[in-house]
Amino acid sequence: MVLSTVRAKNKQLEEDLKREEQWYEEQKHLLDTLNKMEEEANTQVEQPSTKRESDELKKKLLKLKTYKKELLNALGEFLDEHFPHPEEGENTKNKNSSAEPAVKLITLKEILEILINKLMATPHEPYITINESFWPPYIELLLRYGIALRHPEDPNRMRLQAFHT
Repeated sequence: MVLSTVRAKNKQLEEDLKREEQWYEEQKHLLDTLNKMEEEANTQVEQPSTKRESDELKKKLLKLKTYKKELLNALGEFLDEHFPHPEEGENTKNKNSSAEPAVKLITLKEILEILINKLMATPHEPYITINESFWPPYIELLLRYGIALRHPEDPNRMRLQAFHT
């Protein structure tokens, strides 16, 4: 009788142990789920600050683009005023000459645009080829004042001088 009571008690204890182990596993799983939710909540809290920083960077970039556009417009106005189209100056001097030039000369503004665009598009190969449409006095001006540099091996190529601040 004592033996059957002990066996019944052991069986009862084994069932209790199984239930306790199952409860422990459920609690452990619940804790893992809560930890994951907490981590997700923390990353969601960090994302708005990243979004805010991204918005601030976008605003700064927009301001820089606007400033760049203003600078380029001011440079263009300055160049148009002080460095007119080469053919305009020649036509007033040679009124008797009816011959058209062989090639259409480009303005200093256009030369600078070509140099800037080439530097921005292919910084590893910023050289442009000087052709007949480049007015020689403008090329000399750019080279003499260090705005542009000739290619070390080919004098018919030049690039915009990159200034480091």
